[in-house]
Amino acid sequence: MAEIKLKGNAVHTTGSLPEKGSKLKDFALVNAGLQEKQLSDYAGKKIVLNIFPSIDTGVCATSVRKFNEKAAALDNTVVLTVSKDLPFALNRFCAAEGIANVEPLSDFRGHFGDEYGVVIADSPMKGLLSRAVIVANSNGEVVYTEQVPEITTEPNYDAALEALN
Repeated sequence: MAEIKLKGNAVHTTGSLPEKGSKLKDFALVNAGLQEKQLSDYAGKKIVLNIFPSIDTGVCATSVRKFNEKAAALDNTVVLTVSKDLPFALNRFCAAEGIANVEPLSDFRGHFGDEYGVVIADSPMKGLLSRAVIVANSNGEVVYTEQVPEITTEPNYDAALEALN
């Protein structure tokens, strides 16, 4: 369990992020076409998991925009944005914003949040995913994690992307 903050107030997650050096756990997330996507769909690629509570908040939207901008220059890398938002909401946002370099995925009917230790366990945001970034190399090994300590702040984009090298 991790302790993070929401506007300075303590909030807890149901688990902890994967350890560096461990393998990414398989997942089943839903894309905009309501198709399930699994870890095996990205075999051989470097993966950035941009995890957040909801696309309908300013900081979450900013993180998707910034990763979209930075992802355009990445080789053999996929940036997956993951939240509990419905796929329709994620698709609507990406279409309106011209987001084309990240893949929005929903955990609305899955267990990704539980498997990756990012479900918020208390507070008014209980049940949503915390703000976190997990980066894996092309072998699926975790090379970087960040459980953002204050939900209302952005992740460290540069550190996450540097870990890809």
